[in-house]
Amino acid sequence: MRRLALPALGIMFVVVLSNVLVQFPINRWVTWGAFVYPVGYLISELTNRWAGPAQARRVAWVGFGVAAVLSSILATPRIALASSSAFLVSQMLDVAVFNRLRRQAWWRAPLAASVFASVIDTFIFFSLAFGGTHVAWLPLAFGDLGVKLLMAVVLLIPFGIAVRGVSRIYGRSS
Repeated sequence: MRRLALPALGIMFVVVLSNVLVQFPINRWVTWGAFVYPVGYLISELTNRWAGPAQARRVAWVGFGVAAVLSSILATPRIALASSSAFLVSQMLDVAVFNRLRRQAWWRAPLAASVFASVIDTFIFFSLAFGGTHVAWLPLAFGDLGVKLLMAVVLLIPFGIAVRGVSRIYGRSS
């Protein structure tokens, strides 16, 4: 359990920071949270790669619990609820898709998992957080999704570096 502390702390930090930053649009289409949130998938996927899907789900649950409490303090209750709902569903989807594709090309599992999870997360989050409010949330949702998809590609770089680094250290493919 001790080795999962760092990924759990990372997930908590990413979710809380994203929940604060989503309240600050850059323009009509994108919030600052879109740049931070995909890092949570990177953490989940690296945990899944090295410790397996059960441990990745455990990290998501721990991260969810603490982040939900902190987000309700640092963000609005509605954003905290929307984020918690979207986070749990999308993290579990990320773990499942990644695990199913983990034996294929090194980039396929993290990319596919992040893409699917980002689509689901964006739909759930924005519809719950801003549906029925004065906020024009559809352009924000599509803009944030575009950034999340771009980040899914960009985050392949640290994923690949991390996987290769661990493989060199331990002399095996992870």
